[in-house]
Amino acid sequence: MALVDLLDAFASNEPVPGGGSAAALAGALGASLLIMVAGLPKTRTGAPEEAADLAEASARLRPLRDSLLELVDDDSRAYQKVLEAMRRPKGTDAEREARRGAIEGAMQGATRVPLETMRFCQQALRGATAVATDGNRHASTDTGTAVELLVAALHSAGMNVDVNLKSVSDEAFVERVTAERAELAADADADAARARELLRT
Repeated sequence: MALVDLLDAFASNEPVPGGGSAAALAGALGASLLIMVAGLPKTRTGAPEEAADLAEASARLRPLRDSLLELVDDDSRAYQKVLEAMRRPKGTDAEREARRGAIEGAMQGATRVPLETMRFCQQALRGATAVATDGNRHASTDTGTAVELLVAALHSAGMNVDVNLKSVSDEAFVERVTAERAELAADADADAARARELLRT
């Protein structure tokens, strides 16, 4: 859809698209900026190895950008499934049991989507360090903006993981996701700090 239509969709009082979709979109924007800087004809010093490293970074970033863009819609679909599960009938014991199972499955699905957003943002931030190292210095603000967008996207997605986990009863799933969520956030913050440092030098 056109950008203004997308913004209107976010601004509407409909439940979707919401914060999870916005997080994925911010991540896709950040990755796109990194791809742009990596593709500029001038690198930091003009050394051939810098161009090669940037080309490699761009090749890794492009599928991450595409995956994050897909997650914009995936998050909305996941939330719709939660709403559908909650609307299931609960007049009999069998219906209530089926409803509980449907809600559990939908909430796990709604948790996996922002966790995926975190994964792709963390990988993109790893690529940001390469772009910050070898990218054109005149585009440092573009790289810096990309880093901040990806950090915001990752932490925003993390909030969605946290709130959805509160409605999941599978303890093994909660434990596994909680551990990965913490690891992704720590790795991403470290990569972002490294990229910021490189941009200052």
